[in-house]
Amino acid sequence: MRFLTAGESHGPELTAIIEGVPSQLSITAEQINEHLQRRQKGYGRGRRMQIETDRVRITSGVRHGKTTGAPITLIVENKDWKHWDKIMGAAPITDEEEKEVKRKLTKPRPGHADLNGAIKYRHRDMRNVLERSSARETTVRVAVGAVAQVLLEAFDIEVCGHVLEIGDVKSDGNFSTIKELKELSEASEVRCVDETASEKMKRAIDEAKENGDSIGGIVEVVATNLPIGLGSYVQYDRKLDGKIAQAVMSINAFKGVEIGIGFEAARLLGSQVHDEILHSEEKGFYRRTNRLGGFEGGMTNGMPVVVRGAMKPIPTLYKPLQSVDIETKEVFSASIERSDSCAVPAAAVVCEAAVAWELANELLGKFGSDTMEDIAQSIADYNEKARQF
Repeated sequence: MRFLTAGESHGPELTAIIEGVPSQLSITAEQINEHLQRRQKGYGRGRRMQIETDRVRITSGVRHGKTTGAPITLIVENKDWKHWDKIMGAAPITDEEEKEVKRKLTKPRPGHADLNGAIKYRHRDMRNVLERSSARETTVRVAVGAVAQVLLEAFDIEVCGHVLEIGDVKSDGNFSTIKELKELSEASEVRCVDETASEKMKRAIDEAKENGDSIGGIVEVVATNLPIGLGSYVQYDRKLDGKIAQAVMSINAFKGVEIGIGFEAARLLGSQVHDEILHSEEKGFYRRTNRLGGFEGGMTNGMPVVVRGAMKPIPTLYKPLQSVDIETKEVFSASIERSDSCAVPAAAVVCEAAVAWELANELLGKFGSDTMEDIAQSIADYNEKARQF
């Protein structure tokens, strides 16, 4: 599969086109909308979430509730567009109109794409950069990931993202099944399974907001019931954990990725890191522990996949940082374009979508991508052979 997204933060709509989804997958707009709503929730979100109520329109590739095998087009309208049509419209405008409706942005914000993008694409108005580099684009990435999750669930593969840390507050992260993980994280305003930590996280968010600051955190995505051998060891770019790491790092404001115990592995001895191999007639080969997060040699090993991503604090602050105007070269305090104090709970949903896409793509790469029935049979045959190996 592959996908492209298009659209700006204050443009008329966000669009994604997905190619390669098998035919005969049952899917509805409501299944995608459920994930879009999850992305908009979360303690610490700002006023934009009160303006937008994201709903998807499926305009191709699905007929009467089933995919056809043709490209799928997903569209999410920006409700706030009515206030921005003159500023963000595609039609040319006169110099006089430009003076009236188009306020040129020449003041780059630290931590954003503004300055680098303006230099790269020769924009003297940095709105051309910030409108596309905005995290608003993750709306359709979640929609795309929702399609991937519907596909995975058809083969009993479950994926769930939750929050492990916000600021210096850490969750115990304890859950027994992925069903419990989903229930506990959905019930929490900060998408955290630890009730005590959840309340502390909310207080940390409130404190940051009161101080005109923002706060980041760490999210975790868990995926279960994956076949052994997704990915490959034969070339660097076919290693699935590497693909997932790239996908997670491509999410706005993410600055680090871990698989399994991640960086902690560097501080431990080998005997404390590697997962012992066991065997039973019922399961076949499996691991005693899962410190390596479901991967060995760039391939899934049948254990749950565990991926963590570190999100930096949102860079636009109510106590702005220093910057320099690109036209006048004068020092100024950076302007405010959004008002979230913490987007970590929403980032867990985005990270979940990114991981789900890579897993679904790799699943189809191994087991075919024409029809759901053929893929299901291929997976069943392979899993039985793996169990009897």
